[in-house]
Amino acid sequence: MAAVNRVFAAQLAGLPVFGPDGESIGKARDLVAGLRLDHLPPRVLGLVVELATRRRVFVPMLRVTSIDPNAVTLATGSVNMRQFHQRPNEVLVLGQLADAHATLSGTDTRIAVSDAAMEPTRTRDWVLAKLAIRERTGRLGIGRRRSTLRVVPWSDVSGLGLADLSAQPQGAGQLLILFDTMRAVDVAATLRDLPLKRRHEVADAMDDERLADVIEELPEDDQKDLLAYLPDERAADILEAMNPDDAADLLGELNPAEQSRLLELMEPEESEPVRRLLAYSSDTAGGLMTPEPVVLPPDATVAEALARIRNAELPAALATMVFVCRPPTETPTGRYVGCVHFQRLLREPPAELVASAVDSDLAALRPTAQLAEVTRYFAAYNLACGPVVDAEDHLLGAVTVDDVLDHLLPEDWRETGLHDLPGDTAEGPVEVDRA
Repeated sequence: MAAVNRVFAAQLAGLPVFGPDGESIGKARDLVAGLRLDHLPPRVLGLVVELATRRRVFVPMLRVTSIDPNAVTLATGSVNMRQFHQRPNEVLVLGQLADAHATLSGTDTRIAVSDAAMEPTRTRDWVLAKLAIRERTGRLGIGRRRSTLRVVPWSDVSGLGLADLSAQPQGAGQLLILFDTMRAVDVAATLRDLPLKRRHEVADAMDDERLADVIEELPEDDQKDLLAYLPDERAADILEAMNPDDAADLLGELNPAEQSRLLELMEPEESEPVRRLLAYSSDTAGGLMTPEPVVLPPDATVAEALARIRNAELPAALATMVFVCRPPTETPTGRYVGCVHFQRLLREPPAELVASAVDSDLAALRPTAQLAEVTRYFAAYNLACGPVVDAEDHLLGAVTVDDVLDHLLPEDWRETGLHDLPGDTAEGPVEVDRA
């Protein structure tokens, strides 16, 4: 391994990981350390590396040949492709150790861990030799400054044993800083790797909008568990912040009493579209659709349409199509006129009316259309988004291709990752002992 004296976990997180020939393996997400019963620094066992398929695997430190500011390089050989599972004597440095509360040895000084640094030993092992800490001075108020960050030896800190970390409440500041650089789907994968207590602490610290985005990317059982943990009022706020179709899918998995209680706690204007979606089976166009597509009246201009689909918060699939309807333009709308593909909008003069660019020949889905019919519809017309219209020609919503794929994949696809990609199977060499 190239000579490196000290590497902080937060600096390592997110670095690309390459094989010996420069091939991309994935990204480093965390360090795995083995906790000890004495006060000696824990040995760093390896890295948690996230593959392109979002599966997380364990890479022993002996496989790492170099660490530099821009990348981690592995030695020649095979990596065990089995999903990483934390063992009882192990700690995730960023996932569990960061934000942990402890004390300076031999004093009553309370501190919080901000980061941990690993250093090499003469035996080629790596240990968590140093901790970046801040003194805990109570709740910050107006005019008060955060305590100074300082680096101390591991042995200068008490209260970081496995039992201590399992019992104490932790903050989540460092993890949230790390999550700011990650997509919601990657944050969801990280949360699933954390112990339940730590997962709850992170959920408590997240704002509603971010937590809603992350919950949408979790497997069904994890969604229900996290929603059940949250106080009812906050759970209702989270459901309001979710996309209506995702909120309806989640509520549809709850028992009728829980479903009714949470719907009553939601604001009426937020719960109403969710209630409409719950009236349809989840494997129909009505159950798959979102009730919030881009809808404009016929006298709107192309410039207005482009401004609407330029909204950065609009999902990419919904931005591929604008629906033209008679007022009202909230779903269920007035009479559905047709749709305008975004590529057509790019070719039209900005002052032109959208009515002049309408595709009135594209067939619409009925809300009762089954998943197989919806799938054939998207394949036949090469669409990313399609209208759902009732028998009276009212636009009810739009189905997007990502929701179709979500229902076509196996139920546990978020848990297992895309394991069937060529070259990425669960088969591999015997896992290197990291106990």
